[in-house]
Amino acid sequence: MTLSEVFAQGLRRAGWLAGLPALALIWVSATLYAAPQIADRIEAAGARVAAGTATATGEPWLRLEARGRDLAAEGEAPDVGERETVLAKLAALEGPRRIVSEVGLVETASPFLWAAVRTGTARVALEGSRPVEIGRRALEARVTGTLAPGTHLDDTARAARGAPPDFASAAAFLAARLSGLAKGGRAALSDTVLSLSGEALDVPAYEALRAALSDPPAGFSIGRIEILPPAVAQYRFAVQKSARGVLLDGFAPSAADRDGALRAAAEAVPGGTVQDRLLTARGLDPAIDPKALIAFAFKLAELIQAGTVSFADDTVSVTGDAIDAQAIPDAAALMREGRPAGVKPGAVALTARPLSPYRVAIRRTPEAVTLTGHLPDDATRERVLAALRPRLFREPVIDRTRLADGAPPDLGPALAAAAPLVVTLATGEVAVSDRALTLTGESLYREAAARVPDRLAEALPPGWTGQAAVTARQPAETRDPAACRAEAAATLAGASLRFPAGGATLTPAFYPVLDALAALAKACPSLRIAISAPADPAKPKPAPGEGAPTAEAAPTQMASTARPETPAATGSAPKPNSKEAAPKAHPEPETHAAPKKPEPAKPAAAKAAGSKTTPTQKTETKPKAAVDDPPLDLPRLRGQAVIEYLLQAGVRPDQLSAGPDAPPGPVAFALLP
Repeated sequence: MTLSEVFAQGLRRAGWLAGLPALALIWVSATLYAAPQIADRIEAAGARVAAGTATATGEPWLRLEARGRDLAAEGEAPDVGERETVLAKLAALEGPRRIVSEVGLVETASPFLWAAVRTGTARVALEGSRPVEIGRRALEARVTGTLAPGTHLDDTARAARGAPPDFASAAAFLAARLSGLAKGGRAALSDTVLSLSGEALDVPAYEALRAALSDPPAGFSIGRIEILPPAVAQYRFAVQKSARGVLLDGFAPSAADRDGALRAAAEAVPGGTVQDRLLTARGLDPAIDPKALIAFAFKLAELIQAGTVSFADDTVSVTGDAIDAQAIPDAAALMREGRPAGVKPGAVALTARPLSPYRVAIRRTPEAVTLTGHLPDDATRERVLAALRPRLFREPVIDRTRLADGAPPDLGPALAAAAPLVVTLATGEVAVSDRALTLTGESLYREAAARVPDRLAEALPPGWTGQAAVTARQPAETRDPAACRAEAAATLAGASLRFPAGGATLTPAFYPVLDALAALAKACPSLRIAISAPADPAKPKPAPGEGAPTAEAAPTQMASTARPETPAATGSAPKPNSKEAAPKAHPEPETHAAPKKPEPAKPAAAKAAGSKTTPTQKTETKPKAAVDDPPLDLPRLRGQAVIEYLLQAGVRPDQLSAGPDAPPGPVAFALLP
């Protein structure tokens, strides 16, 4: 049988099934050709209905899409009635098989939410709500203008009321930020708060995002920002130190770490410059704590005059000029024992060079005296400490000096001579740079501040230059001396300050007058006051035949305001305190007890003359001396009590003096010329 006969026989057996593939091909071709035409006809049929829904924006709210022979209706109708009317018109059209309604209603959104999300390299989805006052196409045109050319929008946002003013500007601002974010980046608006999240494409994009977020549109604020820095292949960090300051280069894992590095740099070079070339980027090994790495780098930087501390490939190294010879083994020890976890040790390539300039400083504060800088040897250090410690009572001496060669001649004598001057200040500093010494600070008194330059010039060794700039905490005299005397006279004119009989205790009547006098004396340094205190009036002698008072009738011992350990108790001139004394509260009378006189032994009580005695009682045959006589130095004790109070209130010692004893009566004050 020939081949043709075999083929013909097979066709006869297949019958009509042989024509099915051809029929399927014809049906598919017809569908592909006719379906678009059918969709176009269906959409064209509904176009007239959609055009009739135009709003004030010029755009119709109804959107139609053909899905095969079905017609899908989308949009937000202004109200229910208009929605039903439009759907009825669509149902009456010829051509669509059915109407699929996805028409909603315009509602008020609170909060008003809108977002733009990067879904691909060239695709952005818009979701949430858009203002009903802005047409869809108008808003899309505004957003597209901020995106890269060719970016496609998938807009599913629904029209709603309640949008904030100038919504379009905020939406454009947010959409523009998406250009710096990778896929998944999201820019959102909630009423007037803008937020951003995602991963930056690269380092320049991250820096641009940070800069842009510092200037949001007017009327809007920046809310939650969660932008991951980009990842870099080679993470590095460096601290470059020079005479001019510190330069930071490389990367920091976050903005907080970057700010921490800048603070550490500013503390490392007080008064110097800090250049910031750091960029925010990821790539540091997760096993390494970035804060610990930055702190370790600056510890190494403290040991160099000029050089670089660098971190790369998980390894830290230090090169340059050490601050002194001691710093080289210190850096090696720090590299061995102080590295953060995960950091590998690198090279320690430091050289020791003579210090130029050679610096050392003594800083005096109310809390402590601190030595910093360099000294040539331990003997010089001990000499300086020996000049400081005897003049300090409470403040500790903190020694942070290091040993180094290159000190100028007579450094020890110069520091030993300047040490007493700086510790007498309230606050101050002695700074040495080679053979130049500068003393700055604040003194408690104008007279002491004026004497510092001369004393410094006399104390410095030959060949040294010194400069002193010390100000006085005590205010300069600003009031006219004549006016001061007139006011002081008026203050004292009506005062009648009297001590209790036999005592030197200030009574409450003293306080207002002495407080006013102290305030005036502090404002008038030229005012000089002499204080004269009285003795008690002499007591009348008893008449002949009258017995002396008994021991039971003797008055109690008097009290004095002078403290035993103060100059007031010894009669010597009082010395000013090392620190400026603030006026104290009024002393209570019972706190000013003076040393009591030794009391004689008390005999047994005697009965009145002529009375009977028992066998166990003995009559006093000898007359007793009176015990109620005041002390002979009572005027001096009273005067010192007044002077002590004024000194504690802040009056200078040179403004007060003790005058001659006053007659019995009130305390006398005299204004000296």
